[in-house]
Formats: sequence, C-alpha cells, structure tokens
Amino acid sequence: MVSLLLVAGVAVAAFVGFNIGGSSTGVAFGPAVGSDSVSKTGAAALMTGFALLGGATVGRNVIETMGGRIVPSDQFTLAASVAVLFFVGLALLVSNLFGVPASTSMTAVGAIAGLGVATGSIDWEVMGQIVTWWLVAPITAFWICAVIGRYLFPHLEARFTLESPGEETTLRERIGAALVVAIGCYMAYAAGASNVANAVGPLYGGRVLGDAFLPYVGLAGVAIGVGAFTIARRTLDTVGNDLTDLPILAALIVEVVSASIITGLSEIGIPASLAVSATMCIVGLGWGRATRTTKLADAAAEAVAGPPKGSEGGDGGVTVDAIADGDGAGAPEPDAVAKIGDEDPEEITAADLFDPAATGRVVMLWILTPSISALASYLVFRYLPIV
Repeated sequence: MVSLLLVAGVAVAAFVGFNIGGSSTGVAFGPAVGSDSVSKTGAAALMTGFALLGGATVGRNVIETMGGRIVPSDQFTLAASVAVLFFVGLALLVSNLFGVPASTSMTAVGAIAGLGVATGSIDWEVMGQIVTWWLVAPITAFWICAVIGRYLFPHLEARFTLESPGEETTLRERIGAALVVAIGCYMAYAAGASNVANAVGPLYGGRVLGDAFLPYVGLAGVAIGVGAFTIARRTLDTVGNDLTDLPILAALIVEVVSASIITGLSEIGIPASLAVSATMCIVGLGWGRATRTTKLADAAAEAVAGPPKGSEGGDGGVTVDAIADGDGAGAPEPDAVAKIGDEDPEEITAADLFDPAATGRVVMLWILTPSISALASYLVFRYLPIV
C-alpha cells in the first residue's frame, strides 16, 4: 500500500518541477519568444521534450550529486526529502510570482545544505567545489561575452545579419528564426541536465521510487512540462521583453555560451544555474559593446590619439546600432564596421542589450530565494525531529 508520505513526496517533487518549468522556460526561450521566432505554446512544448532529454543523459550525474554527495544518501529519509523539496518549491514559487527566472540549482543546494549543517553531515569539500563553480561560471560567462561584444560582435553582425520574422518572411528571417529556436532547444537540454536533479535529487537519494533513474526523470520532466505551459508565460515576458531586447545574433551568442557552460558543469556533476549564466552573458555582451567607444590604450593613458572618424563631418564608420537596424536586404560590408574607439558613445550603450533595473531585480531574487531555502531548511532540521 502506498503511504501518504510517499504521495506527499511525489506531489512536492512535482511542485518543484512545476516551478522549474516556469523559471527555466523563460531563460531558454525568452529570446526566441521576444523575437517572435516561436510562440509561447511552441516554446513550452520544446522545453518539455528537451528538458527530459537533458535529464535522462548528462543530468544523471547531477542527480547523483544532489542525492548523495552533498550529504550522505541515508540522510534522505522520506520525511526529510519531502521537507527539502518543500523549501525549494516555496522559494521558487516566490521567485515566479515576481516573474523572475530563479536560480533553481542554488535554491535546491541551499535546502540540502541546510539539512547537512543541521545534522552535521554536510560534505564541505563537495560544497566548496560547487560554490567555487558558482563563482567561476558567471564570471566566465560575462568575460567570454564581453570579449565577443567588444571585438567580434560588430563583425559577426556585418557578415550574418539575422532578422526577426516579419509579415512577409524572407529567407534570412526564416534562417534567423530557426537558429534562435534551435539554440533555445539546446538551452532547454542544458536546463534539464542541471535542473531535473533539483526536483528529484532528494527522492533519488532515498531511493523512494526504486534504484532506476527513469522514474525520477519522468516525474520531473512531466512536472517541468506543466510549468512550461502555465506559469512560464510570465517569465517568458520578463526575459523576452523586460530584461533584454536582443537582436537575434546576440541571442544566439548568449544561448550558446550559457548552455555550453551549464552542460559542461552537468557532465562533471555540478548543479549550476542556467539563469545566472544566461543573464551574465547578456550583461557581458552589452558591456563589451559599450566599451567599443574607447581604445584600451586611450583609457589607460587618458589620452586621445585623434578625433573619431566622422566627428568633423566626414564619412564615419557604421555603428553597431546602424548595422542592427538594417532592413536585412543586404548585410554591410565587413570593412564598414567602425573600429574600436570610433564608435559614437551616444549611439552605443550597454542598455542596448540589457535593462539595468530589470537585471538588478533578477540578481536580488537570486540572492533571496536560496537564502530562504537554506535558512528554512536549517531551522526545521535543527529544531524539529524530522531526521
């Protein structure tokens, strides 16, 4: 006979997966939806399928970390698993109510760490590795995209101008839409690889559904799909419209870099946040673009070699915004890209790619949600006889 506690455990895991679907769908497909490359319904369907695929492959490594490396698997009694998952779901629900893509992995690890600290069973070496990667991953994402934004983005856009689909879709627009959706699927795969463990890791630690991975991945995948089709609509608006107004090429860069970082970390069993990496990619790309107005030598020496091209009424170079605003009939010649230091500061800013106010709101919720999860978990396991 199935116990009520087991039913509660499955229900809470489904609740966590539901909130993961609401959060991660916006991160994976926000740029695609924002550029009208795919509908919200289409994004939800793709999110469901590719998240399942990611969880069933490299996601197994993360499930093992969450279910037995941070704290020993014998700590995950059914009651403890239910409590941990409840804290994760509660923190994620708060984040989703604010319409912000949450740091799901940080929230889940926080809850498990609260259990480990309260019971004295936490493996600090494993936690140290995880936290180290939490610091390294967003910094890496920022600087990779900053370098791309400063040195490569204008040249890539001059050669590969991609447009959002219009009323009369051109071949270039169809190619752009297909690319941004394909990379969104890659991000969904990365999200599944990292986040499926956040929903079912504690249950797997207690082996409440048996020793096979499939039941756990299936439970999480279905729940993620439900969230993708429902509450994800708000986070899709946040990422697709409020946080950033990305040209398609910029969206592709952000998605490839962030998904690659998370997939790589999942391969080595590190639970990491796709939301954090993706947003730091956006910020880095915008910052890199903004720095094109100044040469490094000029900034260091506080000296200007000469007036920028076009400042005396001459034929100045084509700015990044001028390229992005082209009608797609023909990409500018590569040598038309303005050199670094020749960009007009009034026409190219970091805000072209991200909204600082929205970004600040996202970062605040990243700090708040794992803090709520860890503190609640610690207090319950420290003062109530659950374990």
